[in-house]
Amino acid sequence: MSAESGSKPRHRLTTSDDVGFMLDTRSLGRKPGSMRELKRTVITDEKIGLEMVGIPAGAQVELDLTMQSVSEGVLIIGTVSAPVEGECSRCLEPFTDQVELYLTELFAYPDSNTEKTTEEDEIHRLVDDMIELEPVVIDSVGLELSLQPVCEPDCAGLCPECGVRMAIAGSGHGHDILDPRWAGLANLTVADDAVVSDIAPGSGASGAAPDPSTDSELTGHSGAVSPRTEEK
Repeated sequence: MSAESGSKPRHRLTTSDDVGFMLDTRSLGRKPGSMRELKRTVITDEKIGLEMVGIPAGAQVELDLTMQSVSEGVLIIGTVSAPVEGECSRCLEPFTDQVELYLTELFAYPDSNTEKTTEEDEIHRLVDDMIELEPVVIDSVGLELSLQPVCEPDCAGLCPECGVRMAIAGSGHGHDILDPRWAGLANLTVADDAVVSDIAPGSGASGAAPDPSTDSELTGHSGAVSPRTEEK
């Protein structure tokens, strides 16, 4: 008998399913009290979070979990931490942060009383002894992050008049609010203002008083008889 035909040692078959957010519980068993620690770094394929803030695609998500077998399923306890990128809802500037989630989640066995007495969306379930953790992470991130994120808790936002960031403008930044009734005067130049001030009330555009003799000649109301009238 050749050496190659002899018995070969058996190796535990590994599965590619036990990667990323997929957790294999077969090595844990179903004996209540059995525990297994799991530390893993998962690279996200796409953004996880909200419209203005979330874990970006390609980020490293750190899993530090304990899987514990209980009578009704597998209990997941631990933390999930990851970097966060967002846009401030006040000043619209990009910012970075860190999020850390604390998980305590039960995944029910397919034949357990918990599985039989709950709706599908009420509790998570094991499928072929596998745990799909990604939906739990997505839900937890959505609840943890703010719908109106800010770069700093005391961010002053933008100036409502000119739109400059108040953090750059400083505390003395401000604008004079002009009464709309005087808005037309705001466009006058210094020269225009001088002309207006020189015009006396009731005077002509030149500012000089009208000549009485000229006025009477034009109007014919001076009281004197004109030469032309006398000839007639």
